[in-house]
Amino acid sequence: MANEEQTAAAPAARKRRGPLLIGAVALLALAGGGYVWRTQKAAHTPASRQAESKVELYLPMDPPFVVNFRDGDSLRYLQVAVTLMAHDPQAIETAKSADPVIRDALVSLFSNQEYAVISNAAGREKLQKQALEAVRKIVQARLARPGIDALYFTSFVMQ
Repeated sequence: MANEEQTAAAPAARKRRGPLLIGAVALLALAGGGYVWRTQKAAHTPASRQAESKVELYLPMDPPFVVNFRDGDSLRYLQVAVTLMAHDPQAIETAKSADPVIRDALVSLFSNQEYAVISNAAGREKLQKQALEAVRKIVQARLARPGIDALYFTSFVMQ
């Protein structure tokens, strides 16, 4: 009789483990699904979009600008290679489409310089800031935001 009680208790214990095992597997599946959902949601947050937009995009303004200007009685030449930098692809596309307008503004700016001013580092930095402001103004008129983050002189030759 003791043997019959032990065999009856054994199937009852097995029956109790089945729902418990199924519940544990279901709980793990839900936890795993929740983890996947949360990581996918985090990948599409504004912070992740900002991280993606941290990529620097460059637009060289080719060919380089060549202008002449007067220095007293002599005629001087200035050759400047300009590259624009932005984090916004739309700003780069806008600058590409506005290339003739940007080139016109920069030629006007460069040709109105004085040799004594741009022959030193402080004068070149000031000219670089003025050029960036001119480009931002043009891009902002078309895109409704400045868009261009920096303007670099990749070559600067005066003669």
